[in-house]
Amino acid sequence: MTSLSELTTMRVGGPPRRLVTVTTEAELVEAVRGVDAAGEPLLVVGGGSNLLVSDEGFEGTVVLVRTRGLEVPHDSACGGVSVTVAAGEVWDDVVAEAVERGWSGIEALSGIPGATGATPVQNVGAYGQEVGQTIAQVRVWDRSEARIRTLFATDLRFSYRHSVLKESMLGPDAPAGAVTPRHVVLSVTFSLRPTELSQPIGYAALADGLGVELGSRVPLARAREAVLAQRRQRGMVLDAPDHDTWSCGSFFTNPILTQEQMAAVRERAAARLGADGPRPPEFPDPDGAFVKTSAAWLIDKAGFGKGYGTRDGRPAGLSTKHTLALTNRGSARAEDVLALAREIRDGVEEAFGVRLVNEPVLVGLEL
Repeated sequence: MTSLSELTTMRVGGPPRRLVTVTTEAELVEAVRGVDAAGEPLLVVGGGSNLLVSDEGFEGTVVLVRTRGLEVPHDSACGGVSVTVAAGEVWDDVVAEAVERGWSGIEALSGIPGATGATPVQNVGAYGQEVGQTIAQVRVWDRSEARIRTLFATDLRFSYRHSVLKESMLGPDAPAGAVTPRHVVLSVTFSLRPTELSQPIGYAALADGLGVELGSRVPLARAREAVLAQRRQRGMVLDAPDHDTWSCGSFFTNPILTQEQMAAVRERAAARLGADGPRPPEFPDPDGAFVKTSAAWLIDKAGFGKGYGTRDGRPAGLSTKHTLALTNRGSARAEDVLALAREIRDGVEEAFGVRLVNEPVLVGLEL
């Protein structure tokens, strides 16, 4: 039986009770219908880049999505390019295709592992772009209503690492199981711009790497290579020999705090690091009510630097390249990763009064 460690980028997790691989949309719908009719727990897996699965595995059916297809209608409207992508398409392949064809809007999302169907669920984003900026609609199988539905951008309520797809779960009468999303993504339609230039560069480190000012536009291929270079520096491009990439990417989301909470963090930082010491990064929202700060900064200043745990020979440790990535050093189990996550979460809370929230989905586990 295939282990979920073979299907996830963290490379941990036990076997599922049953595994079904689907290669067409019809097979995907039929597989989910069958699982629901049998009253079994369901886990839908694409690229496995955002999953941390129990060492005991999953006591239900795993549907492995390997659907393929990228369709561009001839009558794309408003001067844009409407691109519909099957849920199982490898996301970085889609970005590479867009760059090659001169479609702008997702180039800063190069190198992100996983399948296309997962991108709208948590509004995948990096280097100043989010998929919610270009998604026009998502076709889903609605398990509650047992029918295919089309959800438009306004229906999806995109926000930072969040969408209605992430919050919508089956009701209390759903079959027992840790993962019960109401909607299973079948395809995603993006509205991209036909141009050889990137969208305005909106991330300082990326602009520095390109040697341009923030807001500049550069050739798409150049933007993609710069993004990949940034991600490689942080161990965020999958590379089997490099254990820094055996991860779920960023394990914790950046905290979004009230002004009062942010002020308390500043006070704690000053007490901990000195009045003239480093200050936490602050990114206020447009109306100024909330402030986003950096989880990586909080982790580092709480005493968990790059490589924490790895030099002690632990099976799980922080990446030697980026403090946000919890990594499998080659022999870790899910419980090893979870123990490290708890240690870091509790240490940050003790130091700064901020409780970090995990980004990956925990299956059969609780942080």
